[in-house]
Amino acid sequence: MTRTAGRSGDLLKRLRKGYLRTLNNTLNRATSRLALAGRGPFSVVVHRGRKSGREYRTPLLLASVPEGFVAELTYGPNVDWLRNVEAAGGCTLIHGGATLRVTGVGPCDAERGRAAFPFAARLVLTVLRKKHYRILRVAPPAMGPDDQA
Repeated sequence: MTRTAGRSGDLLKRLRKGYLRTLNNTLNRATSRLALAGRGPFSVVVHRGRKSGREYRTPLLLASVPEGFVAELTYGPNVDWLRNVEAAGGCTLIHGGATLRVTGVGPCDAERGRAAFPFAARLVLTVLRKKHYRILRVAPPAMGPDDQA
């Protein structure tokens, strides 16, 4: 590798890191607040770091499917939140003000992933050629003492 190629690769890494830091400190905080309040189309995945054990909250746009939710992986399949959830075998999901338990993550092909979203979102996902999706399997709600079988 030439010195120029090495420098440009380092520059791209720094730019990407700065971009993601800006998103985390602005957009992610705003969307997390909306999701935690049960407002807007956002949900929050609460997960623990694989190495640090620290709790993280990551806002996502999800679409409902019979087994849980479809998540569009905006930044691809190697994102920390997904790797943390897969390593732990699940996480907590705050959706529409309700707290749910994600019991696992499964594959989802792009066609089914896009089809799960409403028309406008599906159109945007198609135009942007988004191709990475996962199914977040959700445990059925626990029955309380007043619920009948």
